Amino acid sequence: MNFLRSPRIAMAFGVFIIFMLAILGGRISGPALAGKLSDQATEAIAEAGGDNRVTARFETPGGLPSRHPLLSGGEAMNDATRARIARAVGAVPGVGAVSWADGNMLSESSAQVLRPLHCQEDVQALLRARTIRFEEGSSRIDRASAPLVDEVATALRPCLGSIIAITGHTDNSGGEPGNLALSRERAEAVRAALIERGIPADGLRTRGVGSSMPVEGLEPADPANRRIEFSVIATEPILPTPVDTPGPR
Repeated sequence: MNFLRSPRIAMAFGVFIIFMLAILGGRISGPALAGKLSDQATEAIAEAGGDNRVTARFETPGGLPSRHPLLSGGEAMNDATRARIARAVGAVPGVGAVSWADGNMLSESSAQVLRPLHCQEDVQALLRARTIRFEEGSSRIDRASAPLVDEVATALRPCLGSIIAITGHTDNSGGEPGNLALSRERAEAVRAALIERGIPADGLRTRGVGSSMPVEGLEPADPANRRIEFSVIATEPILPTPVDTPGPR
């Protein structure tokens, strides 16, 4: 091994050996750590009210064990419940960034815990007195609601860079499969309208919940349940990585 006599080559070789040992160590200890985190996350989810409805998967898209869980299920839950579940999982020691399969993410830093921003309050204030209306039985936004959509876009601009969730709701008239589809299509129509008004597409998430979440105090059949709601979430995008050892706090 005369080539190792060169300091640069020897250093590079040493770095390579350390790198390979780190990978080997991760492959040996990774599944056990991911399994332990998964068990603890399941308990945290149950305590936060997501038992049997929300699951946490501790692996990368490529199938490697990860300490950054992907939460799925609970699509019909309100945003406050979903945030509580994400916070509970994020509080498990060793867990990194927590993300939902539909796009919302909880940062590894406890200072950035799915915190609604002021622009959400501004949008909610706009929608207390008025509603984004659609043509009957359609996802086409009524022309009379165009000025309101303009105001919503203006209110959201101070929070660009955050994840803006758009949720469509219906009353319970008609079959629920149709209600789910219509609520989703209407949320998508609002997303498209906001993109036309300069809101970046990559920060907008949509979902439709049909008639499953009526306004508190209203009968499920009340037409006032046909609505669009916004949630603005403070996030810091973090890419999932294979299991690593958390550094000292």
